[in-house]
Amino acid sequence: MKMRRKLKSLDEFIDEQYGKRGTPKREKFEEGFETFKIGVLIQQARIEKGMTQEELAAKCGTNKGYISKIENNVKEVRLSTLQRIVELGLGGHLDLSIKF
Repeated sequence: MKMRRKLKSLDEFIDEQYGKRGTPKREKFEEGFETFKIGVLIQQARIEKGMTQEELAAKCGTNKGYISKIENNVKEVRLSTLQRIVELGLGGHLDLSIKF
């Protein structure tokens, strides 16, 4: 007779691997995830617009390699550069918020 394992939710898995929210290891994980998420959002928006990395780079005054590094979470993007990418390159609007 096979034993079935109880499936864990993503939140349970993250709690187990990185600790509860507020612990140093978890906070470091969450910070890294936000950086990763920015790159994914830029990539998704670029693809939706039917643009290559080279086309996006040309529109916002940077180079293809820099866009690639942001999308692949190799390089952190400055806020002013993120704004240029979103507004000039993608024709969007950058909306930020602060949560407590």
